[in-house]
This record gives sequence, C-alpha cells and structure tokens, in this order.
Amino acid sequence: MTSSSNASNATAVFHYRDTASSAVTKNVILLALGVVINYINSTLIHTFRKHQIFYLTPRYILFIHLVINDMIQLTTTISLFFSSYIFYSINVSVCCLIITLALFTTSNTPLNLAVMAVECFIAICFPLRHNELCTIKRTYILIGCIWALSSISIGMDIFIAVATEPLSWFYSKLLCERNVVFRHPLSTKSYEISSIIYLTGVWITIFYTYLHIIFAAKAAKAQKSHSDTNKARNTILLHSFQLSLCMLTYLHNHITHTLLSWFPKYYVHVMFVCFIFIQILPRLISPIVYGLRDKTFKQYLKKYLLCTVRGGQSMDF
Repeated sequence: MTSSSNASNATAVFHYRDTASSAVTKNVILLALGVVINYINSTLIHTFRKHQIFYLTPRYILFIHLVINDMIQLTTTISLFFSSYIFYSINVSVCCLIITLALFTTSNTPLNLAVMAVECFIAICFPLRHNELCTIKRTYILIGCIWALSSISIGMDIFIAVATEPLSWFYSKLLCERNVVFRHPLSTKSYEISSIIYLTGVWITIFYTYLHIIFAAKAAKAQKSHSDTNKARNTILLHSFQLSLCMLTYLHNHITHTLLSWFPKYYVHVMFVCFIFIQILPRLISPIVYGLRDKTFKQYLKKYLLCTVRGGQSMDF
C-alpha cells in the first residue's frame, strides 16, 4: 500500500511539471535564499572561530553546532530540490547518502534546542554550579549524544532497506524523496514512533526549563535583579517557536495532503510553498534570532557581515 502510494506521488510530480519560467523563478528564489542564509551562517562560524570567548563557552558551542547543522541540512535539501528539476531521478545509492545526511541534520535540530534550553536553565537556576556542570568536554559529549540518538531512527531505515530491497534496486534510479527511498511500511512506522518519542521528550524539556525559569524570574523580580532571567525566559520562548517550526517537518505529509486536497491543480506550487515554510524558514530563524540577539556575538558579527575587518587585525579579548 505504501509503495503504490509513493509511486503515485512520484508519478504526480512528473505529471504536474512546472513551466520553464516557473521552474527558473523557483530555483532562483531558492538559490538566493540558500546563498543568503549560508552566507550569514558562514559569517557566524567565522566569528566563532576567530574569538576565544566563543569557542570556550558551552552556550556558543551548542549554538554554532546548530548553525553548522542547519547549513548541512539546507545544502542537502536545496540540492535535492535542484536535482528534481535537473535530473528528475538519481541513483538510489547516491540518493540514500544525501537523504541520510538530510535526516540526520533534521533530527539533530530539536535535540540541540533541548540541550540549549537545559544549559540556559542551569545558568539561571543554578548559577553557582554552571561552570561545574556545563564544561567544554561535557558539551562535546552531548553533541556526540545528539548525533547518536539521531542515528537510531535513521539506522533502522537503512537496515530495513538493505534487508527488504533487492540488490539491483540500489543501482536503479528514482525520485529522491524519503518516502520513496525508505518505502517499506516498517520504515514509515519506525519514523513515526521515533518522531513522537523525540518530540515528546524535547517538549517536556522545553516546558520544564521554561516553568522553572519563570519561577526564577518572579523571585528575581522581587529582588529587582531580573534582567538575565527575563532574557533567559524569552530565549526559551524562542526555542519553543523554532521547535514548532521544526515540528512541521514531521507533519509534512499531512500538511501537503491537506493543501493538495484543497488545491489539486496546483501540485508543484503547493509543494514549493511547503518546502519554503518547512525546510527553509526554520533555517533562517537561528542566525537572526540567536546570532543577532546576543550582544557579544552581534558586536563582532556586524563587522564581519559588512566586511570591514582587515585580515591582519586582531580583535580577541
């Protein structure tokens, strides 16, 4: 049933092809967004690498991991979008590699947001133990754990595909989408279960940290020293907003099916709009919200973005 459904979706994509002008317009828009976002993210990474205050602080390490993760995710998804117009179908083995990387980075984002929320919670609620609990070594161990957790679901997809598909299938060509590549019903079920478990855990973490920071903010307000707690509370709210956008990825099929039932004649346009809102918009939030809200980061970032820092000039603390 799943295989036939995926075949129908693939057929629909080829049946409702864009006109040449529409295809060029969409690809130019997507390319422009990708270049702008990756340019900002590259500047964030450059800023992080150049100044010791950033790469010796767990909060900034987690943030830059999120930025790098978003860059990889953005590059892979845009590449898949371009390939659907240029090649229509690609080798299954190559597609599996690209899809796997895209799935890894997509799964990493909500987990990274949860860890950032916990770090913020410790900084506000346990300030005297923050340096003890949030060390550089533990931060990198947590990043490794994020990738390890993401690999569980993706590893299941790969195992099921290798176990159920004939060897010749990996040398064939097809439309490079997750539901087409990992088409076995077990893969679909395992993806749904793992998504529910991960997102439930992440949301519990977000709510738990947010509530405790609210209580800390009320206590600090009574002492007239609540500026940091208010900022932390706003940061957790932004985590929640970005997490809500990330959740759209897991609801992608339901959203597209609903919109296509309303606008069946506009298949390619609906798919393009969904792609922008579900895959691109969340990647735009991180650099704007976190990079520009932080005073220390903003201080250096503005200069790098405007290309006013000379190559030999040192600005380290």
